[in-house]
Amino acid sequence: MASGSTRPTSRDVAQAAGVSQAAVSLVLGDKWRGRVSETTAERVRQAARELGYRPNLAARNLRLGRTRTVLLVVPALTTEFFAGVYTGAARIAAQHGFGVVLYPSPEGIGPSRPSPTTTLKGRPLRAAPIPDPFASAQAALDGVIASSMAADALTAIRGDQLPLVMLDSDPEGSLGAATVNLDIADGVRQVAEHLLGLGHRRFLHLAADVASWTFDVRARELATRIGHVPGTSLLTVQAPIAIEGALAAAGTALSAKGPRPTAIICDDDKLAAGAYKAVRRLGLRIPDDISVTGLDDLALATAIDPELTTVRLDAELFGERGMQALLAVLEGREPEEGDIPVQLVVRGSTAPPSVP
Repeated sequence: MASGSTRPTSRDVAQAAGVSQAAVSLVLGDKWRGRVSETTAERVRQAARELGYRPNLAARNLRLGRTRTVLLVVPALTTEFFAGVYTGAARIAAQHGFGVVLYPSPEGIGPSRPSPTTTLKGRPLRAAPIPDPFASAQAALDGVIASSMAADALTAIRGDQLPLVMLDSDPEGSLGAATVNLDIADGVRQVAEHLLGLGHRRFLHLAADVASWTFDVRARELATRIGHVPGTSLLTVQAPIAIEGALAAAGTALSAKGPRPTAIICDDDKLAAGAYKAVRRLGLRIPDDISVTGLDDLALATAIDPELTTVRLDAELFGERGMQALLAVLEGREPEEGDIPVQLVVRGSTAPPSVP
């Protein structure tokens, strides 16, 4: 290490590794592939470790015009799934010297607006405007990763003018941005084939009352798959993604006149939990009288009884792929193609129908 308390420099690393400062910059900036050999790169990294060298990121970012900060726009911070997305994105970001800032945008709502004008003794008083934290988004951020369920907020924060990756979004209509998707259509196919294979023919689809591409895909794929089998019926009702809302919607649908569905297919595990309550309030049993499936494989899926048959979505991998795609965009590369596979997890909430 350099003498005394002097901080080691890239020149010290170059001398210790027997290479140029340019080579050190390439290796420690992770831009060495195709320019220096793997052996040289490892020699530089080893020298940096032994010297205790840490690059001056602030000065480097100033030269590059980057903040090394990414915004992740999600519908809510309290959702287990999006917590996993953040964890995965932050993990990859940290490996590349980036930080991730979370911005919750429930129902696509953008930043807070100025408070309305109020009055005092008949005289108008204008409240001070609420600062918009994204008024200078282009100066404060290097890029944005956004869920399609929060896409409406992008224009409000001008995130659509930055390097952008869309999650759970239509590849044909995502503001021209790169997209990363889970193979939701295959997940729905797996659910439908499982229930059809058990002998079910009358279905209730408890659909999320959210205007989003991913939920449109679920409804369309389910209708297509079940519609191809003779003698089937499919009733779709919408509910907010909340247990009480699902309870009300499922209870109304199951109490209607006519043959009762033998299986409930839910867009989300929370909807499935609401369906459980509705089924039991009607004096029915799961899966003896009616089967129930979910989608997400949240912790909730194994906390209810019987445990829920659902589709496992790897939220952390989803976040990792989203961040990797944004890094590719920032570096002028093509992001990895292909949807992320999903897996049906069969548990105790599904069984053959009691009545053929």
